[in-house]
Amino acid sequence: MADAPSAALPPRVLDEAAEWLMRLHDSAATDADRRACERWRQSHPDHARAWARAELLMNKLGGLPSALAMPSLARPARDGGRRTAIGRLAAMLAAVPAGWLGWQLASERGWTAEHRTATGERREVRLADGSRLTLNTASAVDVRFDEAQRLVVLHAGEILIATAADTAAAHRPFRVATGNGTMEALGTRFSVRKEADATDIAVLEGAVRISPRGAASRVLPAGQQARFRADAIGAFASVDEAGTAWTQGMLLADGMRLADFAAELSRYRPGLLQCDVAVGDLRISGAFPIDDTERVLRMLVSTYPVDARTRLRGYWVTLVPRGQDDNAAQGAAKNISTKG
Repeated sequence: MADAPSAALPPRVLDEAAEWLMRLHDSAATDADRRACERWRQSHPDHARAWARAELLMNKLGGLPSALAMPSLARPARDGGRRTAIGRLAAMLAAVPAGWLGWQLASERGWTAEHRTATGERREVRLADGSRLTLNTASAVDVRFDEAQRLVVLHAGEILIATAADTAAAHRPFRVATGNGTMEALGTRFSVRKEADATDIAVLEGAVRISPRGAASRVLPAGQQARFRADAIGAFASVDEAGTAWTQGMLLADGMRLADFAAELSRYRPGLLQCDVAVGDLRISGAFPIDDTERVLRMLVSTYPVDARTRLRGYWVTLVPRGQDDNAAQGAAKNISTKG
């Protein structure tokens, strides 16, 4: 797709997008500045793509990092520091993983959802019928109960559902919906994770009827998991306990590629976490606490031949081979200490 935000963007455009972010985060920004930014955004498809990437990154960071925000107030005498900050921000825009961008774009509709969790947050919600809904990190749902059904719409992220028997006279079915289709609980406990173009489901108790939008439905029994898209249901497989370890605050890895591990850990950590291709295939095993991602990074550094290079006061972390020079950081990066 030619205009996908994850496609490569010219460095000049990334610099301009970073400049606009810095300008609009300045306390002195005016309506005229915002109108000018909008004109810039609409003037070229690359500008629109770069700005979409910038907004998604800011959503992930929870705002402009203080290490960058301060130079945005700089006057001409401090212009060198401001230019350095803009360069760092442009580099962050260039480095945002394409897969994460796709996930964020798919999640965009959930920004105004009824129930939401921030990055790294988990929360349990008791529904009106007594069912329990647990939201994982960066998740968003709407709950729509009416006379005909009990419906949970998953816009983003991951949830665990423990259904309760419906006390209403109509005995309304309990359903979870994503863009790929619906899942109807048959007296059950199950987890659902929304990916960019598919839905993962694991049934822990009871059974769930999966009904893709464009394919025949199938019943997934207890102890089984599957991935489905709008036009097909994938093969059933035994439930992997790692898939629901998040409910216990853990991330389990059994021979997982470091690149995949970093991508999973990044779901629980504000900012940007990357993995150098040189160590991407390193295999990781263990149980890691998702409520303390700094500790997880220290565990990796102390156990495997990698270093964790940080920029922007920890907002941007890259896992690299141990002892590798960090030329891109121009001396600003540092190793995370392996001491607890």
